[in-house]
Amino acid sequence: MRMIHGGPDAHGVPRHDFSTNANACGPAPVDWRDADPTRYPDPSYTALRRGLAAFHGVDERRIVLAASASEFIARISTAVALRWPNAGVHLPRPSYGDYEAAALARGLREVVAGEARLVWHASPSSPFGRSMPLDPTLGAVHVVDRAYAPLNLQGDHTAPPDAAWQLWSPNKALGLTGIRGAYAIAPHDDDDIAAQLDALAPSWPLGAHAVLMLQAWASPAVQAWLQASLATLRRWKTRQLALCASLGWQCEPSDTPFYIARAPAIADRLPALRAHGIKLRDATSFGLPGAVRVSVQPPDAQDALARAWTEASR
Repeated sequence: MRMIHGGPDAHGVPRHDFSTNANACGPAPVDWRDADPTRYPDPSYTALRRGLAAFHGVDERRIVLAASASEFIARISTAVALRWPNAGVHLPRPSYGDYEAAALARGLREVVAGEARLVWHASPSSPFGRSMPLDPTLGAVHVVDRAYAPLNLQGDHTAPPDAAWQLWSPNKALGLTGIRGAYAIAPHDDDDIAAQLDALAPSWPLGAHAVLMLQAWASPAVQAWLQASLATLRRWKTRQLALCASLGWQCEPSDTPFYIARAPAIADRLPALRAHGIKLRDATSFGLPGAVRVSVQPPDAQDALARAWTEASR
């Protein structure tokens, strides 16, 4: 099954891309000259694991590296399916499509949370940009996707339960979605699954640029940049929501620099908007036909959106 995502398409890179959730203030200040693509990284990623563990205040043995969030989603789904064939998985609705794709490809059945061996949760979630409380299910593997926690404009106040895995993919927060690299933090008492995930991992899941991105993510300088960018995104979001309201759009509340919007025939006008260099994320694949997910963009992009919408509405 081909997964639907935002970003570049057959027409190339959109001039004004509202379809991805990358931090529009990016890219983060990373000196890529420090990445050496001529050499293999340390296969154990010793320094990277140590740095990420210190950043989160956990034992480095709890850090599980992944080629991307999607690769980790596939790998932990495989681990659950091998341990409990035909097990149940709980998928939040709507949610990131890779949770479902990975589960179905491995023979997992969608069930309610209380019957699941694998439970997915996002804090905040896409496409709504909001967090919901997590009620742990006894005996299940819980994974909290924290991809958008760094972009919570209200502050990241939701601490995952101690029994839950945390999945971090900082490339969105850093405005570096072209660099793939992620990691998970294992719970204190899930050594068996952690060992299985290590056994299932490919050799060198992270290349030199991904290693540098994750090292930079944990640095004080980049964290300071991120906090400054959140202040900018708050201002841009206020302006953009007012502009959308002036166009007659209905925008749902969110805690993030993206949100769900609805307007008459908005899905039908997406090709015309794309022809004007504007790309929005059709939310049909999330189970929200007639809606779009919109990311917060700079004022010049917002004004271009307003002009293109007016032109497409004629």
